Amino acid sequence: MNIYVGNLDYKVNEEDLRNLFEEFGNISSVKIIIDKYSGRSKGFGFVEMEEGGQNAIQELNGKTFKNREIIVNEARAKRNFNR
Repeated sequence: MNIYVGNLDYKVNEEDLRNLFEEFGNISSVKIIIDKYSGRSKGFGFVEMEEGGQNAIQELNGKTFKNREIIVNEARAKRNFNR
């Protein structure tokens, strides 16, 4: 399951995110999205879990992490805006 995590503090790194989610199950990957021009976090990322994803979403959505109320939900497929 691919999980979207939004409203992250810009100082949160991938290790912080992994530590937050690992109590819910095995993590396949963690990725914080970085702005290619500034090199700074865009304030969101993705966590891919083999199991425990639904539980993580239920437990973490709306919780405060590093002084920010995070948004946690199942990631949706990237939309193609080309016509």
